[in-house]
Amino acid sequence: MPTNKSVSEAPITQFINCRLLREHKLQREDLWVREGKILDPEKLFFDEKGYADMRVDCGGCILAPGFIDVQINGGYGIDFSQASEDVSGGVSFVAKKILEHGVTSFCPTLVTSPLAIYHKVLPEVKICNGGAHGAGVLGCHLEGPFISLEKKGAHPERYLRAFQSGRADDLLEVYGSLDNVALVTLAPELAKSQSVVRELCQRGITVSLGHSVANLSQAEEAVQLGASFITHLFNAMLPFHHRDPGIVGLLTSDQIPAGRTVYYGMIADGIHTNPAALRIAHRAHPSGLVLVTDAITAMGLPPGRHTLGQQDIEIQGLHAYVAGTKTLSGSIATMDMCVRHFKHTSGCSIEEALEAASLHPAQLLGIAPQKGALDFGSDADLVLLDDALNIKSTYISGEEVWRK
Repeated sequence: MPTNKSVSEAPITQFINCRLLREHKLQREDLWVREGKILDPEKLFFDEKGYADMRVDCGGCILAPGFIDVQINGGYGIDFSQASEDVSGGVSFVAKKILEHGVTSFCPTLVTSPLAIYHKVLPEVKICNGGAHGAGVLGCHLEGPFISLEKKGAHPERYLRAFQSGRADDLLEVYGSLDNVALVTLAPELAKSQSVVRELCQRGITVSLGHSVANLSQAEEAVQLGASFITHLFNAMLPFHHRDPGIVGLLTSDQIPAGRTVYYGMIADGIHTNPAALRIAHRAHPSGLVLVTDAITAMGLPPGRHTLGQQDIEIQGLHAYVAGTKTLSGSIATMDMCVRHFKHTSGCSIEEALEAASLHPAQLLGIAPQKGALDFGSDADLVLLDDALNIKSTYISGEEVWRK
């Protein structure tokens, strides 16, 4: 006869009095967690005769999957594209600070940089689980240097590269290694990019199209070869044209392979994308929208001069410009801000706003439903929010790691 907790001696936490985001709806249910995973309460009651060791009263708030930021260049004075004395310490510092914005895992992002930066920084940014020490690192996002000169944005021209062989050698020469890399942004119109897209996808690395003057057929070909993301839609690409909508046309293309979704990043900070453009994208392809902060060093700091990789950046109000120009260079928005802004300007549901910051990025990286959902067996990475989508507390593996 099984006794209580016969399967595992680990304590069980029950989150009560909450509205769970599950299967695209907010549902009044309890959430059960053991050993960092979400439990099926039926199995717990009937098979194990289990019970809760601890209850967390959520006070009627929303309990949603933790946010995942796949494009963040730094923050709080830390720039991931600079080879500081203590690279991993800088990443850890940002990882700790973003817990208060509901981010439970992220992809530290490097902009176009000299080779020495990649070779120094990448080996030190290790994939790791989150916890009280900070959000988990899912792998780096390498944005550049294989991008278009015309759409370089804030990326320094002198470090841009073309593909030489179209094989892995091109990437290894620049990056040194692809071990801790989750995502690479490249311009699909570059010669020999097709074989590079194929190579990256075979290695399990997500390929994103961005900083590009590609036409729609070049973008479609890249997707057919495995590319699955668009880096900050509308920014650093050809504007929509009715005869050739360019990369933007992927949102409604009929050339996407069956069973595949093209995801696209949106910087919903009220500056990078006009609310009307945000609404057009969302209405055209809601299941692909991924909120990203594209946050830079200056996030969380006062206005003034800061850096982004090799460039000086000037913060004026909420705008971040390459110093002395009006070229936008990333944002100083936080993920919870983006979620609230997206909900407000798009008129989407609370569920859609939350899934754009959790489920969709997890699906993009191929880590759903382990992350990005509150399914049975998923990681108990959670965020507790009020109805205005302000963060009340953040949990990783069922443990509270930040509280307002």
